[in-house]
Amino acid sequence: MAQSTSGTLATVTEGLNYDTVDELKKLLSLLPDTGNPSRKAELVSVIAEQLQGNKLQALWDQLDEIQQKAVAETAYADESEFQTEQFLAKYGSLPNWGKQSRYIHGYIEQHSRLALFFYKPSAYQPRLVMPDDLKERLRQFVPKPQPLTLRSQGEMPATTQIQWREFDFSTRKYVNKREEVEVTHCDMERAAQQDLLAVLRFIHLGKVAVSDKTFMPTKATVQALSALLQGKDYYPELAVEGQTDDIQEIGAIKAFAWPLLVQAAGLAALEGKKLQLTTTGQKSMGANPAKTIKGMWKKWIKTRLIDELRRIEVIKGQTGKGQRGLTALDKRRSVIANALAQCPVGQWVMFDDFLRYMIASNQYFEVTRSPENLYVAEAGYGNLYDTGQGWNILQTSYLRCFLFEYAATMGLLDVAYISPYQAPSGSWRELWGADDLDFFSRYDGLIGFRLTPLGAYCLGLTSTYQSAPIMTEPVLRVLPNFDIVVTGRLLSSAETLMLETYTQQKSDAVWQLARDQVLAAIAEGQQLSDFREFLEQASVGALPETVQQFFADVESRSQSLKDQGMARVIECAHATLATLIANDTHTRKYCFLAGECHLVVPIEHETRFRNALRKLGYTLPLQ
Repeated sequence: MAQSTSGTLATVTEGLNYDTVDELKKLLSLLPDTGNPSRKAELVSVIAEQLQGNKLQALWDQLDEIQQKAVAETAYADESEFQTEQFLAKYGSLPNWGKQSRYIHGYIEQHSRLALFFYKPSAYQPRLVMPDDLKERLRQFVPKPQPLTLRSQGEMPATTQIQWREFDFSTRKYVNKREEVEVTHCDMERAAQQDLLAVLRFIHLGKVAVSDKTFMPTKATVQALSALLQGKDYYPELAVEGQTDDIQEIGAIKAFAWPLLVQAAGLAALEGKKLQLTTTGQKSMGANPAKTIKGMWKKWIKTRLIDELRRIEVIKGQTGKGQRGLTALDKRRSVIANALAQCPVGQWVMFDDFLRYMIASNQYFEVTRSPENLYVAEAGYGNLYDTGQGWNILQTSYLRCFLFEYAATMGLLDVAYISPYQAPSGSWRELWGADDLDFFSRYDGLIGFRLTPLGAYCLGLTSTYQSAPIMTEPVLRVLPNFDIVVTGRLLSSAETLMLETYTQQKSDAVWQLARDQVLAAIAEGQQLSDFREFLEQASVGALPETVQQFFADVESRSQSLKDQGMARVIECAHATLATLIANDTHTRKYCFLAGECHLVVPIEHETRFRNALRKLGYTLPLQ
């Protein structure tokens, strides 16, 4: 008889032999015209005979629709074990296995016919496995299951219905409540590119402070950045009716993420107490922001700068014993990124549908190997035991944070969300110590997202990307005398920062172009083309000819000199020696004459110059 490998069954007979006589008699009762065998070998033989040919198809026909789907999914799967979580995620319910015991959890007193198709792979394993020979016979007549699809929609509704249970003290019963809640839609593709440039300029001005231990932004930095970003943060100054000091604060999301993103991408580094742009960061100020974000996304997948789980502050124990059990960050993020790449571009996907799709397609990631070391409220009471193998709390919370705070902030996703105070509590409310929480995390309000063309570019779905035009509403009038007058709405923080960088403020509504100011900005690494494009878009009319000439003159002056790098100045004893060395065939390639008695040697040529100098009969002692 063929033997199974570990965790599988080669034949039905092998699976039947692992059952007890009592269990076999329960299975026998599900079959027609089997006589009354009593010995185990007879029971095994009779049941196995019934699972052959037309008899097998007749048994399958007697299953209900969801039971037939359970058989079909396993018969055509690579694995032989019934995948409970994946099946539930795909179909929304589990098949009927039989009558459950009232006294013993998980024990089935009376089997349904579905038990004839699944068996334990050993006497001590509770898992349900379909034998290989049975899978082969079933494939001859059982239709293939429908392929898994991710549900999506073209438009996100303006409201969503929230349901919850509430205790009615007058009737002393729980009642079901419903409420229509307004959904906020936030388009991030264009905003993220503007935010990136604004954040880089803000860092360049030395206004971004982070902790030298955690590298997280300070509260003052978060507040300043929140006002600077397009549309501010996702939850700007959200007031809650009847708010007290004890209520949970949502806090920043975008403004918190950006300082970490630029550090992880190598665009900025901590010097003292403030971030300073690296050489790469300075170049990025004049580069295509979409390409910068694509590189930033790749770096974020691999970074260890922060674990997104740390942003779920109610989960305690992450810096103690629980830290040792946390899984590799890049593996978690890669699984999510691969699932995102399967989303349709430009279509809204509900978060719950995306979560079910990941589970059903077995795109699984673990947050920790030791959930018993993570807890809510108090160690020993609110431990997250039940979240290690299922997608109950940990994976869902981590996924929401990753999508909302980082993927959306970088512009890969547009998001639709409600207040976390209004979000359904879900299973976390059952945890000990969670009764007093207003929400589990600030990301609980995320209800849907849409993969943007920028997201498709970053995920490698497209090789090229046409940047979404960054539109600026005309609010300025540029005058021939170089005055820039604010004529429309109040300037945004990003627009004000742009003017502060290149111009001098004369009054509340008037700024003036100044050559010294513009040249200073260029010397610090700013791109003149960015400022000119900003003025052209924000100006009510075309730029005056005098202003265009101003830009041409400044550009010419900024390009008239070129830094050729560091060099050594060598003083010769007399002019004749300096002329000799500057013109000798051995040394002239590595130096040039400066004045009568001095030579200039570029640093990169210093070693070759010294070697050539010795061939000429001279040497230059080291200082």
